[in-house]
Amino acid sequence: MGEHTDYNQGFVMPAAIDKHFTFAVAQNNSEKFNLLAHDLNDQKLFSKNELKAGSRWENYLMGVINGFLKREKTISGVDTVFSSNIPSGAGLSSSAALCSGFGFALNEIFECGFTKLELALIAQEAEHQFAGTRCGIMDMYASLFSRAGTVMLLDCRSNQQEYKLAHFDNYHLVLIDTKVKHSLATSAYNKRREACEEGVQIIKKTQPEVNSLRDVTDKILKASKSNLNDEVYKRCHYVVEEIKRTQEAALLLNANNYVAFGKLMYDTHSGLSKEFEVSCEESDWLVTWAKENKIAGARQMGGGFGGCTLNLIEKEKLQSFEEITRQKYFGAFKKEPDFYPVKLTNGVHEVILIG
Repeated sequence: MGEHTDYNQGFVMPAAIDKHFTFAVAQNNSEKFNLLAHDLNDQKLFSKNELKAGSRWENYLMGVINGFLKREKTISGVDTVFSSNIPSGAGLSSSAALCSGFGFALNEIFECGFTKLELALIAQEAEHQFAGTRCGIMDMYASLFSRAGTVMLLDCRSNQQEYKLAHFDNYHLVLIDTKVKHSLATSAYNKRREACEEGVQIIKKTQPEVNSLRDVTDKILKASKSNLNDEVYKRCHYVVEEIKRTQEAALLLNANNYVAFGKLMYDTHSGLSKEFEVSCEESDWLVTWAKENKIAGARQMGGGFGGCTLNLIEKEKLQSFEEITRQKYFGAFKKEPDFYPVKLTNGVHEVILIG
């Protein structure tokens, strides 16, 4: 829960799943960074003075290196090879995992002493300055702080988290890949953030205590509606409601009320689709189909514009639901979706190989 609320200083509810990057990193006693993306069979070699922005995988890692150098940490060249089982373009925060994992490795190897929060901020900075996506901190935070079997209620104003047990004993968490490849490094994502910021600036003229949408109540938003254009109002309304939904979802988890939790997932998707307008035809179809088949919960996953839906499915329903969904989805869109049952797992950590 909590899409697009992090950069509005709201609450989010992230967790890491068992899809990941694996890095092997070693100092090479030179000033050259030698990086190999194993899955892409692509290799890049560069020095500290050749860091540049762009939309390729190496630009994200250049951004992480730049974050260390800006903070006056002494690092030198490394040899790095990495691989991933995260589906490409599926909206599963692969860029956050990439940046967080690489930053974690550099921090360990060169004993820089950064905290996990500092590493999350470096990873976020890499996305902002080197990849052009003005994302919030949720995905990096989840990559670094997550604990198996839990979700976090993260306050994106204070960057303080509270872990919530998430048993899901009678359910599977299942990602369904629409096969619509999204790209957050586009103007569409950044424009959503700009609309929220515009709304805050207009509301602040009459409500000076408002510094972000976190400070906006239903009453304040309704009173300001005449001053906001329709698009900005819709964007702000979604965020204000999603911040409340995320806090309510935490209470429902505490009570093990997964039926009501699932209903909130549907409410979130409705807001993402109709008000924030970051869904797509395929995602809307999958969520509507899930609701028609009495699946407990479903919603667009990640920042939107394609990728996966997240589904809360009763265990006894999964097999039959998957079979009929594959058939119906192919009939509608002439492509077959992928299903990924996932588990909540630990965030970035070191793996020691023995032998």
